[in-house]
Amino acid sequence: MVWLDDPALIAERKAALGAPHIAPLEIWREGLVGAGHPVPHFDPFDGGINARLLLLLETPGPGPDRTRFVSRDNPSGTARNLRRYLEAAGIGRNDIVQWNCVPWIVHAPGARNRALRRAEIAEGLATLPGLLAKLPCVRVCILAGRVAAGAEALIKEARPDVSIITMPHLSPANVCNSPDVGQRIESALLAASNALIK
Repeated sequence: MVWLDDPALIAERKAALGAPHIAPLEIWREGLVGAGHPVPHFDPFDGGINARLLLLLETPGPGPDRTRFVSRDNPSGTARNLRRYLEAAGIGRNDIVQWNCVPWIVHAPGARNRALRRAEIAEGLATLPGLLAKLPCVRVCILAGRVAAGAEALIKEARPDVSIITMPHLSPANVCNSPDVGQRIESALLAASNALIK
């Protein structure tokens, strides 16, 4: 397994950010950075603007101070779970773009994960219509976790053509909490995979 904790691998991914399928999303992301937010990059190894599936998590977790990506390849428990479940459901990288409802890093350097504040959630959700406008091929949106589930009405209004599937968050603490959590994640991703086949 390859994880984004090697400077050479990070440099390789950073060099791919200008690719045609990812550059429009990166330009949009730069607008968020310009507003003063530290926002990780989209993963250029995923589908970018050609993706048919948008997976929304909550917010980037605390991590090392280096170039960061919203990616299934991050060296975190959540990313490891995500990669495992996506592979089991047969969802390929070209079919997906991964993002966060609150797309910027809210944690102070070196701080532990904390709950999002209502104002942070509202500010983050307000960015989603702009993102959806950059994803014309998206047919399915998976909302992972409580915060992401709060985006359902907004997504329905912005993109009534998109099917919405909710599932639990993929954090290790959540997945280990009950066997039911893993089953619900598996069912949601399988439903998304089946929707992409139709």
